[in-house]
Amino acid sequence: MWYVPELSKRASLAAAGLAAAVVLPAIALAKAPAPGDAAPLVAPKPQPVQSRSAPLARAKTALMPFQTAPFPYRGLTPGTGTPFLDVEENGRRGHTTPYGRLYWEDETYSDNRVLLHLPKGFDARRPSLMLVFFHGHGATLERDVLRRQRVADQISRSGANVVLIAPQFAVDAADSSAGRFWEPGAFGRFMGEAAEALAKLHGDRKSVRTFASAPVIFVAYSGGYLAAASCAVNGGINKRLRGVVLLDALYGELGKFASWIENDRSAFFVSAYLGSTREKNSELAGILSARDIDYATALDRPLHQGDVALLSGGENVSHRSFVTQAWVDNPIEDLLRRLPGYRR
Repeated sequence: MWYVPELSKRASLAAAGLAAAVVLPAIALAKAPAPGDAAPLVAPKPQPVQSRSAPLARAKTALMPFQTAPFPYRGLTPGTGTPFLDVEENGRRGHTTPYGRLYWEDETYSDNRVLLHLPKGFDARRPSLMLVFFHGHGATLERDVLRRQRVADQISRSGANVVLIAPQFAVDAADSSAGRFWEPGAFGRFMGEAAEALAKLHGDRKSVRTFASAPVIFVAYSGGYLAAASCAVNGGINKRLRGVVLLDALYGELGKFASWIENDRSAFFVSAYLGSTREKNSELAGILSARDIDYATALDRPLHQGDVALLSGGENVSHRSFVTQAWVDNPIEDLLRRLPGYRR
């Protein structure tokens, strides 16, 4: 396992010797929205928890290599019948993107690390959620997901009993490939490994049952939509997936997202858009209307079961900063505050 370098100065080895515990700055929490009259969107269900550990005294963040990570991937590109690694020169293998760009495996598709984060106060005895973040183009876990987009920090600030799982996809590249997550059931196996890794990071191996059974929500940014769509309909986690959030990310796969929304009316779907995804969101709105599925155009209350929202991203907002500045500042934090059944 590789630790996040910036956190190492204040890190200490966890009980299992496999994860770094870090202390995040103390931040005052804003008042959470009051629950509405309807049932919360993600209704907490009893989880088979064996852990008797107290809430975590400190946040814990780590980068861990996974055997079931999206990459390396030596399979086929869906819909083409051709190997994903379709170029070989001087002993190097590479992938040609649909736009004709060539990326080499050793530079772009060999990082099997996953960013894990447990917020301070996380309680394995209480209802919890697993947030899986799909980072999109031109990203690395440390530089972008952790530092620039502050995904772990937003989870910590939200006050929600939520853990972060963020796999590395194509490294710093304009490529939305899902890699191993294209394979049926592969994401389910990944989540099984994530449960084991989170239990080690937590420090109480009995907490593995918490992480293996907790509901899951997806948050996909930009090009992360492709892997999110594949995992939603083909990932093998079935009813554990309780929500999908797209942050300026609906560039395609409308059929998959619409079918998932229609087939599970107990889960939620939120898509926020700027100019580049406005048209696709309008197309999705038409599909939903044709199927008699209501949707909102604003978030003004806690999320409830079956909620669907298609949101304008706001004014003077850029695509690059959308994970931290959208219809509100820190949109991931805002969304988690709208799930009152999962407070720490």
